Amino acid sequence: MPVTEPRSDRHPTRWSRRVRALGALGVVAVLPLAAIAPAAATAGPAPALRDVMFVGNNWDGTADVIRSTGDFARIGRVNVIPDKDQRLTEIYLDPVRLAYFLGIRLGPGEGHDQFVDDMYSTPDGSAVVVSRPSFADVVSIDLATGRINWRFPVSGYRSDHMALSPDGTRVAVSASTSNTVHVLDVRTGTQLGSFATGDKPHENLFTDGGRRIWNMSIGEVNTALDAPWLDWTKGDRRITVVDADTFAQVRVIDMRERLDAAGRPDLSDAIRPAAFTPDGSTLYFQVSFFNGLVEYDVAADRITRVKTLPKNPATSEDRTTWVNDSRHHGLSMSPAGDKLCVAGTMDDYATVVDRATLQEGPLVPAQKPYWATVSGDGKSCVISESGADQVTAIDFATGRKTVSVPVGDHPQRVRIGHVPADWTGPSGR
Repeated sequence: MPVTEPRSDRHPTRWSRRVRALGALGVVAVLPLAAIAPAAATAGPAPALRDVMFVGNNWDGTADVIRSTGDFARIGRVNVIPDKDQRLTEIYLDPVRLAYFLGIRLGPGEGHDQFVDDMYSTPDGSAVVVSRPSFADVVSIDLATGRINWRFPVSGYRSDHMALSPDGTRVAVSASTSNTVHVLDVRTGTQLGSFATGDKPHENLFTDGGRRIWNMSIGEVNTALDAPWLDWTKGDRRITVVDADTFAQVRVIDMRERLDAAGRPDLSDAIRPAAFTPDGSTLYFQVSFFNGLVEYDVAADRITRVKTLPKNPATSEDRTTWVNDSRHHGLSMSPAGDKLCVAGTMDDYATVVDRATLQEGPLVPAQKPYWATVSGDGKSCVISESGADQVTAIDFATGRKTVSVPVGDHPQRVRIGHVPADWTGPSGR
């Protein structure tokens, strides 16, 4: 269950006070509908919103909010760990939690705590929902005050990638140490359901207009057992597809079988970032240790093409030096479905790939790009450069860089969202 944080600004609304007063007089039951309607109208129009991009700065526990188009200038910053002292006290008093906390720091955190992995704003722009790996939870942060609305501790000891339903009402979050995905109500933090996955659930995607959830489990990525012959040590890696309402399993896809059938037994079956075509017929994905991408026909249930992208000669071929087994980690698709944008993480570049020919465009230099998404107007790919503490926009049409914008420490996930039109940051920042 979510833990609701104390809020000093929670007061009865004018409507609730009016109803209680009328109820005391015993007249609510007979009050004409016409008399109630004007009171409902006093709520006024919904506040104007603007499209923005949220950039999660994993190592300093902040989210920068930047413009979603044009110069991508920073608008404001949100502290997503306002409860840091309280959470650390709890962790230090629990030996098991402390062991996992330190393990995250030394493993996927590369010597740092992981304070923000993923984030989405609510449809009304009033809050941002954030997964915090080191704290093993999901929180809702009020964008007006910077306070926590609710907190949901995930099962196990680490939260990871999330996905927002198309209608913006539900968020699916991977609990990577318990092989579980929780689906939460974004408004209240209440768990609506959960489902079991393969080992180390990672990426989540809503499909079919929000009727299905696809989860990709990546197995164990924090060991040095990275030689191809040790692949069996990585665990159960698979795609789990469930009904988004009942959470019943609809389908399980073992990509190992499909890769072997396509003549690529050399490739890992640990699926990293992925992107569907607009019609949902084709899935593109990256896999551990591979500088390239894979094309999968959903209806035919087979791999149709594999694209190998250039290597950076300066990148070590020692697989144990690649962050969390990812040679490339970041993939998005243009709204028209004709271009893919690839973050070549360990090869220090990003590139736009023509979907018809799978021919890459210019290799845009970037320092450890960790994610790729699409700008608010759909014209640009936006990557997070975790090694340079900036985000960079690349024009889909030309494949060329247009602008870079400084952000916080180790930006990873970048998501489109909404804030009130006049928002410049929480009042309590």
